[in-house]
Amino acid sequence: MKHLPKVLLHDHLDGGLRAETIIEIADQIGYTKLPTQNSSELADWFQAACDSGSLERYLETFDHTIAVMQRQEDIVRVAKETVIDLHNDGVIYAEVRVAPEHFTKKGLTMEDVTEAMLEGYRQGETITGLKVNTILCGMRQWDKSQKVAEIVVKYREHGVVGFDIAGPEKGFPPTLQKETFDYLKRHEVPFTIHAGEGDGIESINLAVNSCGAKRIGHGVRIAEDLPNGDLAKEILDMQIHLEICPTSNLQTGIADTYAHHPIKKLFDLGFNVGLNTDNRLMSRTSMSHEFSECAKAFGWGIPEFKELTLNALNNAFLAEKSHYFKVIGAGYDQL
Repeated sequence: MKHLPKVLLHDHLDGGLRAETIIEIADQIGYTKLPTQNSSELADWFQAACDSGSLERYLETFDHTIAVMQRQEDIVRVAKETVIDLHNDGVIYAEVRVAPEHFTKKGLTMEDVTEAMLEGYRQGETITGLKVNTILCGMRQWDKSQKVAEIVVKYREHGVVGFDIAGPEKGFPPTLQKETFDYLKRHEVPFTIHAGEGDGIESINLAVNSCGAKRIGHGVRIAEDLPNGDLAKEILDMQIHLEICPTSNLQTGIADTYAHHPIKKLFDLGFNVGLNTDNRLMSRTSMSHEFSECAKAFGWGIPEFKELTLNALNNAFLAEKSHYFKVIGAGYDQL
């Protein structure tokens, strides 16, 4: 699976750190709250905390990753290592997202954070050749989304390719950010919206029909509107791209096993779906792992993975895609 070309559109920078990097930075900055200093045990802890069903334990995992990303040099390091790790997993193009406001607790501005990430991605690209672009997130429960959108516009020619809102879906519908989405549309900046994971199909409806999203982060709960729901038909007819993250969805209770995950039904019906990792550390996953689990659960092979990869590339916030189409064609057609 590692040799198959992959396109990744939904991956959180602060959810994909190497465990050993967390320990090393924590030691440098005097952060003493990690549950263990052993990297293997720490990786086990992150996965177990996110498998636990406890929201408190799940949120605690991000407390640790965010704590070790408060210096520019640490953000650069994490971004560079992300590129290397994705390259080693066969990813040929990626859009990695993050909410820059998380990393301003020690004095950095959101612009400082953005520039540090971009520098890390540049360093990683120099080493590997893999192009990683950035999606900046506003947190839907806070009030920084408009400022984040303005930073997206400011850095749009420097590797920031889109905007997203993340955070709790219930109680914070995407329409609370409608003015920001209207601003992005005026500036012709693409965006995706987390919807249809923590909340039901109405969150998808608002993201698409009130805010104008052409991509949905997760969106997996559109399956609740099958077989005859009007919204499911609309999402299918419009070919709204769904950034589905199966392993993460198991942790959040969308399904109990890969075999019961709705992605197969959606794929078979012709929905525009892609495979993603969401949080590689918390879910102890990779794109190769997602491919492997879907192969075992659904019997998917080269034709299905090629289609899923092309779905992702076709919906990437990337202007020039011809090179990547050639890489995908060469990578899959020779198998």
